[in-house]
Amino acid sequence: MSDPVTLTALGLAVTFGLLLLHVPIGIAMGVAGVGGFALLAGWDPAFAMIASEVANNLSSLDLLTIPLFVLMGAFANVAGLSEDLYRLAYALIGHRRGGLAAATIGGCAGFGAVCGSSVATAATFGRASLPSMLQRGYDPGFSAGTVAAGGTMGTLIPPSSVMVVYAVLAQELIVTMYVAALVPALLAVVLHGITIHLYSRWRPKDAPVGEKATAAERWYAIKRSWQVIVLAFLVVGGMAVGAFTATEAAAVGAALAFVFACFRRSLTLSGLRQVMTSTASTAGMIYVLLIGASLFGYFVAITQAPQILTQAVAESGIPVWASMLVLVFIFIVAGAFFDELAAMVITMPFVLPLIISWGFDPIWWGIINVVIIELGQLTPPLGMNVFVVHGVAPEIPLTRIYRGVMPYVGSNLMRLGILLAVPSLSLWLPSVLN
Repeated sequence: MSDPVTLTALGLAVTFGLLLLHVPIGIAMGVAGVGGFALLAGWDPAFAMIASEVANNLSSLDLLTIPLFVLMGAFANVAGLSEDLYRLAYALIGHRRGGLAAATIGGCAGFGAVCGSSVATAATFGRASLPSMLQRGYDPGFSAGTVAAGGTMGTLIPPSSVMVVYAVLAQELIVTMYVAALVPALLAVVLHGITIHLYSRWRPKDAPVGEKATAAERWYAIKRSWQVIVLAFLVVGGMAVGAFTATEAAAVGAALAFVFACFRRSLTLSGLRQVMTSTASTAGMIYVLLIGASLFGYFVAITQAPQILTQAVAESGIPVWASMLVLVFIFIVAGAFFDELAAMVITMPFVLPLIISWGFDPIWWGIINVVIIELGQLTPPLGMNVFVVHGVAPEIPLTRIYRGVMPYVGSNLMRLGILLAVPSLSLWLPSVLN
C-alpha cells in the first residue's frame, strides 16, 4: 500500500463510492483523506490532522467571508432589492423586442453582486420576472431558460461563494479572484444580450415588444433602486479599489443590507429567524466541504501523486494547449453528470499542479473553472438552475426549459472559448489594480 498511485486510486475510489451512497462530498473526502493518511502514518497522526484542519478552517478570516456574504444576500432578498433591480431594468429597456429577457439578465447580474449564489438568484428572479414575461406573451421555455441562464451569473459575479472556495483551496487572494471575474462577468452580460437580440429577431413571437415606460415610471424605478445600487458598488467597488478586504466588504455589506431591510420594514422576527437559519445551514455545508477537501488534499500531497502525474504528462510529449483543451472538455462532460463544485474540489489537488506546471496562472484557471460550473448549471441531465426554475414554475415542462436554455449554453461556450484564447481578459484588471 505504499505505492502512491495505488493509495491515491484507493482514496478516489472510496470518495466516489461514498458519493454514490449519497454521503455529502465533504464527509466523503474527509473519510478518504483520513483513512489514506492513517495507512501511511498511523491513526494517531490522522486524528491529529483532523483536529488541526478543523481548527485552521474555522479560524480562517478568509472563510469568514462566506457566511457574511450569504447573510448579505439573504437580507437583500428580504428587503426586496431584486424586484427593484428588475423594475429598473424593465423601465429602461423593457419596451424593446426581447427587452424583458434582457432586463432579466441585467437584473440577475445586479442581484448577483449582492447575493453571491446562482441558485438563490435563479429562484428569486423566477418569482420576480418570470410571471411578467409570461403575462406579456413571451414563450414559456425561452422565459424560463432566460431566468436559469441569468441565475448562473451569481456564480461568477462577486461576491461568489464558489470563488471563495477556489481561492482558499488554491491559496490565492479572494479579492484578486473577485477582481479577475469582473471583465468575464461583463462579457457574459454582453454575450447574453447579443443572444437575446438574435433570438428575438429569429423568433419574434417568442419575445414580443413591450410597453414603453413613461418618464415618471423610469424616475420612480431609479429612485426605488438606489439602495441596491449603493450596496453593490460599495461592496464590489470597495474591494476592487482596495478600500476593503473581502472580509471587511462582506461585513459592511451584511450590515448595510440589514439596515435596508429594517428601513423598508420588511424584516419580521420570523423572517430574521429564517435568514439566520438558512445562513447557518449554507455556511455549515461549505465549511464541511472545505474541511473535507483539506483533509483529502493533505493526504494526496503526502502521496506525491500530483508530482507523478505532472511528470507523466510532461514526458508524454502532448502539446500543452492540446492537453488543456482535453482537460476542459473532460470538465464540461463531467459537469453534465456530476456536481460541478464537487468535481472542482476533488480534482483540485491533481489539476492545479498541472496548470501551474504548464505555465498558466491559477487565477485564470479559477475563472475558467467557474465558467464551466456555470455551463453545468444549465446542461442536462442535471442542470441545477433548470430544476430550480422548474420548481418555481412547475407548469413549464423540464424539456421545454432545457430547449429554452440552449441559446445561452451556446453563449457560454463562446465565452469559454474567448477566455481560453485570451487569458488577459481575466488577468488584465488584477494586474492594473495591483
